[in-house]
Amino acid sequence: MVLPDLAQAMTDLLKYRGPDRCATWLDGSVGLGHTLLGISGALGAHDQQPARLDRLSITADVRLDSPDELRSKLEQSGRRIEKVASHAMLILYAYSEWGTECVHQLRGDFSFGIWDGTTKTLFCARDHFGIKPFYYAALGSVFIFSNTLNCLKRHPAVTVELNDQSIGDFLLFGLNYDKSTTIFRDIKRLPAAHSMVVSRDELRTRCYWEPPTEARVRYRRDDDYVDHFNELLKAAVADRATSERVGIFLSGGLDSGSVATVAKELSNSRNGFPDLRSYTVGYDSLFPDDERRWARKTAQYLGIFNTYLPLDHIQLFDQWDEVSRIVPEPIDDPLFTGLLELFRAVAAECRVVLSGEGADNLMYFQMWPYIQELRRQGLWMRLANEATMFAWVRPLPWRGATRRLQSLTRKISQDSGFPRWIAPEFAERAGLRKRWQERASLEAPANRHLVRPRGHGSLALPQWTNMFEVQDSGVTHCNVEVCYPFLDLRMVDYLLAVPTFPWLYKKHLIRKAMRGRMPEPSLLRRKTPLPADPVTSRLRDEARSSIHKWTLEGQINAFVSPSKINSSCGTITREQFRAYCLDRWLKSIR
Repeated sequence: MVLPDLAQAMTDLLKYRGPDRCATWLDGSVGLGHTLLGISGALGAHDQQPARLDRLSITADVRLDSPDELRSKLEQSGRRIEKVASHAMLILYAYSEWGTECVHQLRGDFSFGIWDGTTKTLFCARDHFGIKPFYYAALGSVFIFSNTLNCLKRHPAVTVELNDQSIGDFLLFGLNYDKSTTIFRDIKRLPAAHSMVVSRDELRTRCYWEPPTEARVRYRRDDDYVDHFNELLKAAVADRATSERVGIFLSGGLDSGSVATVAKELSNSRNGFPDLRSYTVGYDSLFPDDERRWARKTAQYLGIFNTYLPLDHIQLFDQWDEVSRIVPEPIDDPLFTGLLELFRAVAAECRVVLSGEGADNLMYFQMWPYIQELRRQGLWMRLANEATMFAWVRPLPWRGATRRLQSLTRKISQDSGFPRWIAPEFAERAGLRKRWQERASLEAPANRHLVRPRGHGSLALPQWTNMFEVQDSGVTHCNVEVCYPFLDLRMVDYLLAVPTFPWLYKKHLIRKAMRGRMPEPSLLRRKTPLPADPVTSRLRDEARSSIHKWTLEGQINAFVSPSKINSSCGTITREQFRAYCLDRWLKSIR
């Protein structure tokens, strides 16, 4: 039997991330709770959750792509659906029509749980890239789930016993490489593109989607590639820009610039809806950073107001007494307050912000696998023409060889073997030496795409899950939903299928699509990563300071050997500094 007071208390805990509505639904041993963050204007009765259809009930954190297309498919099956039906209700109708296979009809960002009163089962799913978090605890006859990890910790059946493997991964790599676990032994996470069925007798999970590997797009005219890209980016932005005011994380590069361009054109065609704002972070004194100037050029060209937030003032572990209380798992970023400042600035004006993340991975350029495919297909004339063209436009080969040699040298010099500062007993208990030996396969997933192996493989990295969850409002405590147009499945399918050359070489496809729509200098600008790591720069800036003011004592000594960690900001490595990040977090949960 679900205790009403407990269900209400756990739901109330989520009001900070869903301030517009709060409700619970109870039925004997089953209970659902939901708090709502309104995105698209005034709320109506159709926005109420938990939502019900016959003997089905749902609670969902959801934003669907092309919902009208899903509605049309359902109506073709004989369903009568209200035009104002919420996205959660569309999922409920889809489950009613197709059962657990409904996930194959869904596109967008979602995590949800559906209670089926007929079969007495709970069906749950998380979106294709894991943009929406999903955590759960299965403890005997008790099953709890939420999109907010800290919420689960409030249930009396859930302990805060730690997961050694997750702590080991954090110390070795800076994050948990197991996408199905969390730092807490009792709390698991449903991985991206997975669904789950829970009944009285069993719990089954399955992967329902993987990034495509076989599709290929071939057009006769070059303009067709550009037109198709423009069409997909416009649709992806339109599906996400449904709020009255929308923000954009704007750097000085192509990816966010192209998103901003399409968003502005969309706004112009709708008489200024949505109203757009852009946000840029950078550094003025910590190290040379030109991003502000380039972002301002793009914003001024498009006529979008830009807010610049310099982060030079943030010191190591600034405001971590506050940060540690809200961050549910340890983070490898002692300057995390900078991210919170960014989200607070956005939340003051917008509830939706667009990001250009994803384009780098989907457009990762590799010429040799592409040449091999042309050879396998016997396309000799095309191979000769494109290889000749590539040889003509590529940088001088000895420059590339020099960069590769320098990169290899840095990698060798940085690979100092298994970290000696990890406590030997803990390393033995958690099997960390074996985990360290596996790091190459963990950091470079299997290359399943014959033409785009690295780009395709990078989509499976756990860094995605980490980024999405850290930027979720459950962690930031800011009512901001981050949306990623380049991770729209229509765009993903297309960019993994276009010919590698010339379209992915230096992002030729985006440059050609944005010609005349973005500032010309921005279109010609080379890919420019951040000049330095802010944490390393801050450590170097405080080189004369001792870090003994952050004493490693208490529970952290079960995991590291403090005497083997360098004791000054000038000599400690970025990897060793993770011990201090973990220590701060452990003290916060104690």
